[in-house]
Amino acid sequence: MPFSNQNVEHFSMSAAVHKPVRIGLTGGIGSGKSTVAQIFAVLGIPVFNADAIAKQLMSNDEQLRARLIELFGEKTYENKLLNTKHLAEKVFTDSFALEQLNAVVHPATIAAAEQWFAVQAAPYVIKEAALLFEAGTAAGLDAVIGVYAPQHLRIHRAIKRDGTTREQVLHRINRQIDEEIKMKLCDVVFINDEQQLLVPQVVHFHKQLLERINEQETRLKIQAVHSSGK
Repeated sequence: MPFSNQNVEHFSMSAAVHKPVRIGLTGGIGSGKSTVAQIFAVLGIPVFNADAIAKQLMSNDEQLRARLIELFGEKTYENKLLNTKHLAEKVFTDSFALEQLNAVVHPATIAAAEQWFAVQAAPYVIKEAALLFEAGTAAGLDAVIGVYAPQHLRIHRAIKRDGTTREQVLHRINRQIDEEIKMKLCDVVFINDEQQLLVPQVVHFHKQLLERINEQETRLKIQAVHSSGK
């Protein structure tokens, strides 16, 4: 396994500073990141889908809509609906246009995530985003999970799911951080290579993390009692 030192046994809770604990979830196109998010949701863990929220904001936030029209033209919306095809064509081969889009959308998405975090009561929560590291938002999390799959599988899944071409998928892959580098930036890596079962990896992490959160809370309570008794 290419990331054997990044399984849950090596994950430390010492850096967790938020309550609930904030866990990032990332992975390249076709890695199975959304499948992992669905498993966490079934386990009762709240999931913030940053990519879906970004699309909602682009569709519903009036200030955001006005700025996108200013940047990308009136065709950005058709019948008041976001024209994703037009927007994709604008940013697909133009890195500066993509940077402009991200500069507008990412701050709004980050603010929405902070509001969402503030009302969650679960022991930990998941923020799912394809561009956690690229957008610089990983710093606001306690840990990051990466979902890894070999590139040939990722390409095959994306073509089947999106009805796109191999060249288009490769173009999207090449605009993101190299997958192996991204995984090395993560604290824990799930392997989704169709050789190792994915659900047991997620369930094991879930159980281990809940145990460590409980242990940390117990230590903090004991420390508080000792401090009050001085």
